[in-house]
Amino acid sequence: MRRSRVHEEPKVASDHAPPISKAKAFSGSANKLTLWQKSLLFNGRGYTVYDNSTGRLIFRVDNYASDWRMEMFLMDSTGIVLFTIRRSPKKLSFLERWEVFRGEIKDEGKPFIKARKAFGITRCKVSSAAGDEYEMRWSAGEGWSRIFQMTSGTLLVAEVNRKQLGKATPGFLIGKDVYSLTVYPGMDQATAMALVMINDAIR
Repeated sequence: MRRSRVHEEPKVASDHAPPISKAKAFSGSANKLTLWQKSLLFNGRGYTVYDNSTGRLIFRVDNYASDWRMEMFLMDSTGIVLFTIRRSPKKLSFLERWEVFRGEIKDEGKPFIKARKAFGITRCKVSSAAGDEYEMRWSAGEGWSRIFQMTSGTLLVAEVNRKQLGKATPGFLIGKDVYSLTVYPGMDQATAMALVMINDAIR
């Protein structure tokens, strides 16, 4: 029996995602990726990310820690660590805080991305060392999330929707652990993936 590939071309928009009000997306062609919430290694929790246009693996995440939300490593297809993502310990605060470091770090370094989320809301504020400001918004029940650049206005730079088989079978979802990640021009794919990982850990 022939097995279907999980990186088939998806339906771009979710029927349940709310309209984007007072927001614009970058012009030009977007990069479409398939995000599979499975590790390539046995018993590992993580992600496997494919490029839809080539079918090639571009990112992977393999975690073995009992509490995977505390520290994650985003790797390229060869296993080189691009980013280390850490959750900051809570200090009697209603805020959840995350930090992203370049490469694999063993000691505390200087993060280039910081994320913070207040208790009870479905959005997260993100700032970068370069001065860029982002905001993540999501619906856990409907399975979508969006990343906006807030530096000058509200600009959609990446979004995640549940993966569908395509035009031949509209509305048919492949599975709860397979998603379509769209990254718009001007947004770094690895940075977008790091923010998606934080988003998933928060939810």
